[in-house]
Amino acid sequence: MRGLFFLWASFTAMPFDFAHVTSPFRMQPGLRRLPDGAVQLTPNLRTSRAMREKVAVLAAFRDQALLVRPGFDAAPALRVLCEHAHREHPQAFEFTADGFAAAKHLGWSLRDGELVADADAETDVAPSLSTLPPPWRLPALLSLAFAEDFAILDAGDGSVPWMAVCLPSSWAPETKIGRHFAEIHAPVADNATLLAASDHLTRLVTGSQRWERFVWTITRHPRLHAHPDRVDPAPWPAELDADAIAARAYFRSERQTFIPVPGHGQAVFTIRVDVQPLAEAVTRAGDARALHDALSTMSDAVLQYRGLTEVRARLLEWLQARIADGR
Repeated sequence: MRGLFFLWASFTAMPFDFAHVTSPFRMQPGLRRLPDGAVQLTPNLRTSRAMREKVAVLAAFRDQALLVRPGFDAAPALRVLCEHAHREHPQAFEFTADGFAAAKHLGWSLRDGELVADADAETDVAPSLSTLPPPWRLPALLSLAFAEDFAILDAGDGSVPWMAVCLPSSWAPETKIGRHFAEIHAPVADNATLLAASDHLTRLVTGSQRWERFVWTITRHPRLHAHPDRVDPAPWPAELDADAIAARAYFRSERQTFIPVPGHGQAVFTIRVDVQPLAEAVTRAGDARALHDALSTMSDAVLQYRGLTEVRARLLEWLQARIADGR
């Protein structure tokens, strides 16, 4: 039990830093350079929510999660990702020069395209791995070994030609594969800054530096997996007061990072999603103030895009009460 607690303490994602919530709110890249030694991946445990949801998605909806543009070779980027994972977390993921890969906490390994299970291998993941075509077994093993989702950004044409995305945030990966960065972000509200900078951003994150950014929203959907085909379309209840609405609200955040693929003009894009009940995420008056100020300065277009138009006033009321309480 002591060993399991140590693993949980080591690999649970850090709480969201509300310093990333700025006001007035603007849709912008928000990139910052990662310092030396900063880790980009989060090992999954067998009991984690990310593990459970990814296993379910890979078993039932893999055609919407594991995607590649015809003719694209993901091997160089996958090798860089495997090497990076092994350097950061050798206790969780092993990768050798001959291509052997092992997700140690799952008890599954891959050699020459063949899956091997240890004596204590996690049996629940077997259908998600063994029934996949050989080219997708390594991406699926990586996806289950880590909490992050992965995509490849190609500076050559500015597109995203490959994805292993099990936990999308209200977007459909199968409709984005192979499309240009600007085209992918075209539906985003108040997107002028993002679109104008798209080519520059692509060149920047596929260079030699490592970058990260954070995004967040408030949602009524509790799951990490938020594919638009599988979220409840019902609106926020109009009859509930501020406290009751807050009790049904969730704070959804993403940490996104970029791992350069040297010599190929590519980067592996990592996405780690977290969803917490709003009342558990906002624990301090300063956090409530940051969220209040950002939410109060969102444009009508952003509110509509995020499904917050009808509920903003009640959320602001609840946040103001938290500020007044000094919690």
